[in-house]
Amino acid sequence: MSSSTTEAAAAASTLSPGTRPRFRAGREGRKFRGPGSVGPLGLGVAVLWLSVIVLLPLAALTVQSFDDGLTGFWNAVTEQRALATFKVTLQVSVAAAVVNLFLGTLIAWVLVRDEFPGKRFVNALIDLPFALPTIVASLVLLSLYGPASPIGLVFNATKPAVIVALLFVTLPFVVRAVQPVLIELDKDVEEAAASLGANNWTIFRRIVLPVLLPAILSGGGLAFARAIGEFGSVVLIGGNIPNDTQVASQYIRELIEYDRPTDAAAISVVLLAIAFAVLFVLRVVGNRLARREEQIS
Repeated sequence: MSSSTTEAAAAASTLSPGTRPRFRAGREGRKFRGPGSVGPLGLGVAVLWLSVIVLLPLAALTVQSFDDGLTGFWNAVTEQRALATFKVTLQVSVAAAVVNLFLGTLIAWVLVRDEFPGKRFVNALIDLPFALPTIVASLVLLSLYGPASPIGLVFNATKPAVIVALLFVTLPFVVRAVQPVLIELDKDVEEAAASLGANNWTIFRRIVLPVLLPAILSGGGLAFARAIGEFGSVVLIGGNIPNDTQVASQYIRELIEYDRPTDAAAISVVLLAIAFAVLFVLRVVGNRLARREEQIS
């Protein structure tokens, strides 16, 4: 054994279990640039592009929302019409997200664990709401559930109609969030539990669900965030009835048409804040659940 190898082994033996060597300050304390790192130039381009596409527009919108001062902002977001649209938007968005939490998870499970004719077609069909213009989705739903419904179900211009439209456009978020986790899930533990007499429900609840839960929450959060800002899919089938089916995005368009861009910006900022808060909380909860699952396993 060479002297360098002996010294390395001696150094490693002095570390107690669970401890990790730390980088020294100075040159040796610089962050390690691993394989595939884009370096400072790539990082700068990424930050610049993110700023131009996301951060600067959001900052400009926020500044515009306070053009009439804090009082003007408060009046815009607390007037009766605004509060009514917030209420409707939250109701239909939460309903759509909760339904898709369950049905999206079920569909992901079927696509991963079951074999059936046309599976590839169904799997590709899940992404259709991503590619289809949302106004087309609204037209399709209106043709099916509107006054000329070929199946006799007429419920356009109602909250259930708005929820159906949101279910259509937000379903892929949950399915595509859960699918990869299911694919990577090791079945050996499930088979071992089954061999010990555990039924399917117990296996799912005690073994599978804790692993899937962070992905389910992530998909549900994305579905909710998409739903509260949705416009195209609800514009025709929803009816845009104030205090009943009018959602916040439709109210924003109305404010712009009435030459009230500052009030429209204020409503938009509230929607952004709600979406960001929900995504942040769910991300924190999901990360904690994932860490706890790693510690248990």
